[in-house]
Amino acid sequence: MKSNILALTLAAAVLLTGSSSFADAPEGMRLVWSDEFEAEGRPDPEKWGYERGFVRNQELQWYQPENAFCEDGVLVIEGRREQKDLSDEPRRLRRREPQRKNAAYTAASITTRGNFEWQYGRLEVRAKVIASDGLWPAIWTLGVKNGWPANGEVDVMEYYGGDILANAAWLGKNRRIVWDSSHTPVTELGDEWDDRFHVWRMDWDENQIVLSVDDLVLNTTDTTRADRTAEPHPFRQPHYLLLNLAIGGMNGGDPSGTEFPSRYLIDYVRVYQEVE
Repeated sequence: MKSNILALTLAAAVLLTGSSSFADAPEGMRLVWSDEFEAEGRPDPEKWGYERGFVRNQELQWYQPENAFCEDGVLVIEGRREQKDLSDEPRRLRRREPQRKNAAYTAASITTRGNFEWQYGRLEVRAKVIASDGLWPAIWTLGVKNGWPANGEVDVMEYYGGDILANAAWLGKNRRIVWDSSHTPVTELGDEWDDRFHVWRMDWDENQIVLSVDDLVLNTTDTTRADRTAEPHPFRQPHYLLLNLAIGGMNGGDPSGTEFPSRYLIDYVRVYQEVE
């Protein structure tokens, strides 16, 4: 009965916030890749892979594929408060936190790495996040060549600490990490903002990246600032996409008072490029 109630609630949320049918491509552009998450079950393996284990930022969650699934036309990335014994997990998945024998939370991180990369154009992701302590959902990209941060990172959306962030990062001169960031308090975006779906967008060309939500520009990065800092240029090479829900860690906050399971919902992902 509980699973049926969750399914009905999810279907109602999509209905109330608009359908996931294809919109017309922006003028002068064509759709080159998308996922509408219409098929029930695990995300399409020809489009998505998974990060696994403890990955970064001393986060609390153990990433596992089981926490990502498609239901009623949306992708669900579910954070769970659950004890997971790691004694039988491969050592390579615990390399970031070798001293930890258990995980108190699980979640998922899915990526197009190895399946789809693109250079320039428009990325649109329609998603619904929960703005609660300890949750750290994200939509982001990384360049395919060089290690971080020389490959370039674009955070189309991050939420933590009450703020929506839109960032770009790269390796600057003297081997220092350069961040071009914006912080927008959720309280400035309207009442019950996290009860609704929103469209996050990345417009990317050779010289700049513009990040927005619901047509509100959050950050514009002049990518010529990264010229001659790494080869290939961090933002003039193909990037791949990641969608994940982190919990706690260096920036995520304290999830102890947050209600779980917590669902990060993605209605669609679409990539457009200019018509040649």
